[in-house]
Amino acid sequence: MFKTIAWATDGSELADKALEHVRKLAEIHGSRIVAVHANEVIVGRAAGAPVLADEPDIREKLQSEVEELRAAGFDAGLEVCTGTDDIATLVERAAFGVGADLIVVGTHGRGGVSAAFMGSVARGLCHTSRRPVLVIPPAERLEESSDGAQQLTTA
Repeated sequence: MFKTIAWATDGSELADKALEHVRKLAEIHGSRIVAVHANEVIVGRAAGAPVLADEPDIREKLQSEVEELRAAGFDAGLEVCTGTDDIATLVERAAFGVGADLIVVGTHGRGGVSAAFMGSVARGLCHTSRRPVLVIPPAERLEESSDGAQQLTTA
C-alpha cells in the first residue's frame, strides 16, 4: 500500500523513535524509505544561514542512518529541503517531490499554549499535507500491552 514512506526527521531522539515504526511499515509493505530533513534558513542579514547551528552534524547523522537502513536491506535515501517556509511546508513539498504515500513524524505531544509558542511540525503536517500523516507520540506515552502490541496511554 505504501510504496514510498517519507520519514520526517530533525535528527532528534523523537525522530529516531519514529524511525522504528517506519522500518516496520517498510518491511510489511516493501516500501522505499526517504529521510526528509527540513533545513529552515534565516532571512534578512543572515540570509541563507541555517536556523540550527549544528546543521552539518545533523546531516552527517542522517546520512549515517540512511546507510544503516541500506545495509539492513531497505531502499533508502535522504532528501534535504532548504527554504524559508515553515518546516511542515518544506517537509510536505519534499514528500510530494519523492512521491511519498505516507509521512511519518514524531511529536513531543505538546498542546495548547506550549504548541502555539513553540510550534508543532506534526500539527502543521496534519493541516498542510496532501497525503496521510502518521504521528508517533513520545515513548513515555506508549506502553506495551500483554500481547506485545504498543498502545497509547492516557496520561
